[in-house]
Amino acid sequence: MGHDAFAHRGLGSAALVIIGALHARPAQTVAELVGSSSVSRATLYRTLRRLADHGLVHHSGETWTLAPRALEGFGDHPPEAVVEEIAEPARGWDAVATRHGTAGVASRRKAVHAAERAAYQRVLERLSEHRSKAVVIVRDGRQVVVPAPRPDEVPTAWHAPDGCVLDPVTGRAAPDWRIATDGRLILITPADQRSYNELAAAHAEARSEWESAA
Repeated sequence: MGHDAFAHRGLGSAALVIIGALHARPAQTVAELVGSSSVSRATLYRTLRRLADHGLVHHSGETWTLAPRALEGFGDHPPEAVVEEIAEPARGWDAVATRHGTAGVASRRKAVHAAERAAYQRVLERLSEHRSKAVVIVRDGRQVVVPAPRPDEVPTAWHAPDGCVLDPVTGRAAPDWRIATDGRLILITPADQRSYNELAAAHAEARSEWESAA
């Protein structure tokens, strides 16, 4: 399936399925191939004609069979065939791909996918540069990564027993804030319309004042 001969605009994936069906059970009619290959009748007729043009399949009456070396991509003229029925017998899958203009499709597709993955990785790296850097500590001889706290995560020193938040400057409970069960800040006043970035900046400023005071 990965060969360029079976790429889109080449023989197509249906050709590989039909070849496999005829290899498993030779001399099948179109009706039988519809069942054994699970290919629609219209696609079956179109693909059989394409394979016949390469001499890869032959029909006798209502039945179709593979050419002797069809699995290798080599077609031939059956003795009873009219020469004009076969445009040019295939001479290997590479030749089939070249004839259909699909040679090199797989390698180009792999190159595109590799470039897309590299571009995606560069985007991830740029995004990671904007994230807070984690702290690495050594415990029992192992390096442990401790993520930097989010701006809405409350340090333990700010916790009050009743769920309030202690003002880091005054040491008194801040009336507009509470601590959620997950340890993050909840702003309970509708008067404060600051954005998350503004709250994060205020958090950083308050934390800096707290650490300098300590």
